[in-house]
Amino acid sequence: MNVSEQLLQILQNEGVKHIFGVAGDALNPLVDAIGRQEAIKWVKVKHEGNAAFAAFAQGELGANFGVCASTVGPGALHLINGLYNAKKERSPVIAITGQIPVEHLGTAYHQEADLTKIYDDVCGYQAVIRSPEEAPRVIMRAIRIAVNKKCVCRIELPADIAEMEAANEDFVHQVFRSSSHLIPSQETLEKVVSLIDSASTIGILAGAGCREAKDEVLALASKLKAPITHTLRASDVFDHQTDHVVGLTGLIGNPSGYKAVMDCDLLLMLGTDFPYTDYLPTKTKIIQVDIRAENIGNRIPVDVGVQSHIQPFAAMLTEKVAPKKDNAFLTDLRELFKSWKDDQLKKGAASRAMQPLHPEIFAKTISDMASDDAIFVIDTGTSAIWASNIMSFHKERRIIGAFNHGSMAVGLPAAIGAQLQYPDREVWVLMGDGAFNMCLQDYTTAVELGLPIKILVLNNSELSFVKIEMEEAGLAPNLDALQVNNIDFERFSELCGGRGKKVEEASAIASVIQAAKHSQVPFLIDAIVTSGAISLPPEIKFHHAKNYGMSKIKELYRAIQGDKAQWENIKQQIEAYFD
Repeated sequence: MNVSEQLLQILQNEGVKHIFGVAGDALNPLVDAIGRQEAIKWVKVKHEGNAAFAAFAQGELGANFGVCASTVGPGALHLINGLYNAKKERSPVIAITGQIPVEHLGTAYHQEADLTKIYDDVCGYQAVIRSPEEAPRVIMRAIRIAVNKKCVCRIELPADIAEMEAANEDFVHQVFRSSSHLIPSQETLEKVVSLIDSASTIGILAGAGCREAKDEVLALASKLKAPITHTLRASDVFDHQTDHVVGLTGLIGNPSGYKAVMDCDLLLMLGTDFPYTDYLPTKTKIIQVDIRAENIGNRIPVDVGVQSHIQPFAAMLTEKVAPKKDNAFLTDLRELFKSWKDDQLKKGAASRAMQPLHPEIFAKTISDMASDDAIFVIDTGTSAIWASNIMSFHKERRIIGAFNHGSMAVGLPAAIGAQLQYPDREVWVLMGDGAFNMCLQDYTTAVELGLPIKILVLNNSELSFVKIEMEEAGLAPNLDALQVNNIDFERFSELCGGRGKKVEEASAIASVIQAAKHSQVPFLIDAIVTSGAISLPPEIKFHHAKNYGMSKIKELYRAIQGDKAQWENIKQQIEAYFD
């Protein structure tokens, strides 16, 4: 057994089923070892960046870690963006990178890169193998840190060591995985109880740290008559149908979610490092609970910080606090949330037959038709707006994306990882045309693997979210820079061996989505949508109005000067707003 085979044996022992990557020189011994067994499949992708996104999806969705691999310097650099996404989402991923032979390190050898320095910020630990004797110990350490700290770890395997005879085989054992929970001290808990009992109105801002504590948080909210505002990552924990939920806050939030956070006497921040300080209160008392002590007080000063898992904290707190009797704050916000939801559903009605089409119609129809355990990969951009506003991620549905890293092009590769991990579940992708163009080379990978992923490409021939950002900054959008020149996505899909359909009429949306739902091969929906759809923040402040007004004045001036693209942009926004 050589070192490559030993590494593979360790991964096999830990239940790894897939390694995503591109083969090449330093990795060849590992790829060769994979080819001589059947437990772990080598998933060959067209670009290493997509391999990292696929591994992220498996680490995010399952109880195990994802694995991606690349050869020396150039390939290892391609992994970085997807691994940063895994880091920011706290998804356990092991990245295996090759390296030039040890004797050439430090000599500016062909393809040499200082991967330790390059990966220093993205990794929680780097297992740099320099001898067969240390290999199993550092490999095991990397896995142990990745799964217990939910982070990215790298294993560096030099080309010469990869083929050496393995050593210390007796050290290979099952990796320890902690099932312990942090709980608050009684002293801290008493401080929390005192603050809560003295508060009149309480709001809860719940993040992805509540994923294993939904029932406990709901029980606490019920006793406190507290509305629950959730982060984007927690949209599938506290969905639109759940009691006490009043939606999102932040730039893509809704009025009830915003008011629940800003207008309460006391805010409970549970399992979230919500970064948008403009949407956090400045005069409200704050209790923040997180397992990572460094997050407490990271965004806003807190009155009481609690280092604890949310599940035991919420359960212990529910037993101790006095029940609130006045539910007016909750009732008003729930009514406001219902009114907002009704408006969103109207925006998704197929009767809005304007062409180009409203993107909201596609989001609503997919939400209505997808299975109750569907996995949704939401790409960065306006697709995240329509998904979070229109869709319901109830029951066993899951959403994943680049919600903290904000990278485009996570959709397709993450869907590949998700579908391989859960072959019996529907996997849907919502992404813009700009994002799809970044990663479409691996559409053929999905075809080769026979993965029935369903991809909605919102095709408006522009980078719409960037346009929104420019308008909010008071700039006239540079429409030439934002323009996306697309190929025929329907034909592209069919040439690759999948299925595809261009949709230009609202009456055809439901039948095409139904066809995608039942397709046994990748299905690409080329949705021709308006670039005029806009999303307003939950609270229009002076600087929002000022900047947006300045942007419109500049756009109008350019249009009057003969800029036809600016005229078309203004026209589509007016048509979309009033339709």
